[in-house]
Amino acid sequence: MEKKKRLVVLSGAGMSAESGIKTFRDSGGLWEEYDVMEVASVAGWQKHPDVILRFYNERRRQLAAVQPNEGHKGLAELEKYFEVYIITQNIDNLHERAGSTRVIHLHGELTKARSTADPKLIYEIGYKDINPGDKCEKGSQLRPHIVWFGESVPMMDEAVKIATSADIFIIIGTSLNVYPAAGLIAYVPSHVPVFLIDPGDVYLPSGRKIEIIKEKASTGVAILKDKLLQEFINRNR
Repeated sequence: MEKKKRLVVLSGAGMSAESGIKTFRDSGGLWEEYDVMEVASVAGWQKHPDVILRFYNERRRQLAAVQPNEGHKGLAELEKYFEVYIITQNIDNLHERAGSTRVIHLHGELTKARSTADPKLIYEIGYKDINPGDKCEKGSQLRPHIVWFGESVPMMDEAVKIATSADIFIIIGTSLNVYPAAGLIAYVPSHVPVFLIDPGDVYLPSGRKIEIIKEKASTGVAILKDKLLQEFINRNR
């Protein structure tokens, strides 16, 4: 039996927008009425941790109330035909809830908390709040398990390794403006086909052939699925 091709997806905020999760790039740098630098930076945490805890508690409650969209479900269905890896810039769990089994979160996970004293102490909290006074086993305040601006991206090395081994690379719903995630395309081998799904205009690296599907995630993934099955699966039968 022929080995499944490795399909690597880089997903961004546009992937979850149809599920009702707002993107801060679409609201002038405000994220649910908050200045993003106030709620997504170490300086903001040091200045007003209570505001940041409240902000992410609100995001968690919102996440509990939404569902994966057809784009998430379409990617999960591709696991029948391909070895699918999702590298996501999103902090929600909608890929997993749709059924995807290999998901790397570059920017952390909303449903987890971690110790402020020891970053290796990470706790599953689901959709529960983190409150002032909630502490890890070492006695330090818990914080959201989110990679804030200015912090290193612990999963980046793993993401690079997966990108370099891609047979097919797909970009969905990301402006390719946020680094280091936006730089992943540079690690994809030059012979590998690259597809971009986004209804907007996205800055693309020159010298790279990219097939563009100018649609939102749900519609675009359905179109892409048909293309991939025709080109890589049905053709080989």
